[in-house]
Amino acid sequence: MLSSIADRVSKGVQRYLPDAFVIAVLLTLFVFIVGFFTNPAEPITLFKSFGDGFWTYLAFTMQMVLLLMTGMVLAAVPFVRKGLESLSALANTPNKAYILTFVVTAIAYYINWGLAVVVGAILVREIGKRNQKAHFPLLVAAAYSPTVLYTAGLSSSIGLTVATEDHFLEDMMGVIPTSDTIFAPSTIIIFAVLFVTMPIFICFMAPKTNIKPYLANEMNEKKQSKEPETADTPAQKLERTPVLGITIGAIGLIYVVSEFINGRDLDLNIINLLFLSLGLILHGSLGQFGEAFKEASTSTSPIILQFPFYAGIIAVLASSGLGQMIIDGMISVANKETFDIFTYWTAGIVNMLAPSGGGQWALQGPLQVPAGMELGVEPATIAMAVGWGDAWTNLIQPFWALPILSVVGLHIRHIMGYCFLLSIWVGFVTTILLYFLY
Repeated sequence: MLSSIADRVSKGVQRYLPDAFVIAVLLTLFVFIVGFFTNPAEPITLFKSFGDGFWTYLAFTMQMVLLLMTGMVLAAVPFVRKGLESLSALANTPNKAYILTFVVTAIAYYINWGLAVVVGAILVREIGKRNQKAHFPLLVAAAYSPTVLYTAGLSSSIGLTVATEDHFLEDMMGVIPTSDTIFAPSTIIIFAVLFVTMPIFICFMAPKTNIKPYLANEMNEKKQSKEPETADTPAQKLERTPVLGITIGAIGLIYVVSEFINGRDLDLNIINLLFLSLGLILHGSLGQFGEAFKEASTSTSPIILQFPFYAGIIAVLASSGLGQMIIDGMISVANKETFDIFTYWTAGIVNMLAPSGGGQWALQGPLQVPAGMELGVEPATIAMAVGWGDAWTNLIQPFWALPILSVVGLHIRHIMGYCFLLSIWVGFVTTILLYFLY
């Protein structure tokens, strides 16, 4: 029955869901229209807040782009890529294909969501070529759906933000160590339950007929390998020597290790430097690293294009009072026992308009944290509830699916039907666990 439902939902989504950039523009217009009704006396305020907010998160955007690109470059290291290709040979049945894709990509998401994008893309392409019985859109959905787990991982935007000194809410909630957020027992339990149940749900959605196999896309299948040039000139020798990459990468690793020894917690900057340094060392030369970085950059263009629009939306949500209305409405019916659940639901709703863990935290944190603390809720718990809600509706907000889709050559409408049904399951399970664990 679930397979039949998934098929109908998928067909409906493919018919009516527009491009992700169109969705971003429609959401922008939506918050403007609602904002005019919310604050009709000063409509110019909305235009000003949109323009000012459009560039507010440039630094954070750069951090997110680097997080994606350094992860993708690391996944492009030859021995990592070959390992993924060998791993794909294990998926000799459709169900094995879906489960293997989910499990491997979920592990990658735990390490770094940028790494997971390329790990998932390479894996589904290799599995798709070897297993023509697997439904390729569902295979891609299986690679993308572990995005709901990233909030419990090492690249958790909110978890790392609140662990970073001088973060914007430090005066209110202090610096929260990752031992209280992403490494807390409650977080680990939620992660484990979703990790086990989601691939089972995906297998039940698998279509029995009309299987769409992998179709080679010339753009995606095109090999970028070139014949290595003979290092005749001094300039070419510098580009191809492994010494420079290993040396500068080692400098970065020494810094990272020394910071951990001195008690520094994980944050966005340290994660970026760690993956950048590993990539420099493992790629063998600055020329090879630069080529991998150049190829990775093509998948970041939708983020660079759309992120400012969502930053503008966040600013309009704040200036119009719409964001506060959503949050206040939830808080008004919450108590200490249910605050985290309502925070989770609210974060899921807000994420549809502002799909960025860090950007959403900038909007929701200043309102959610003092309200929760007044009820006696721990700040770390509030942060993780927002994080789980943000990750939950990433399944049905196309923004973060853009990089992997650009790599595999599919459109958001091809996978969104399956992601929609998964979001129902994830929302149900996480709500129950939040109630009992937090």
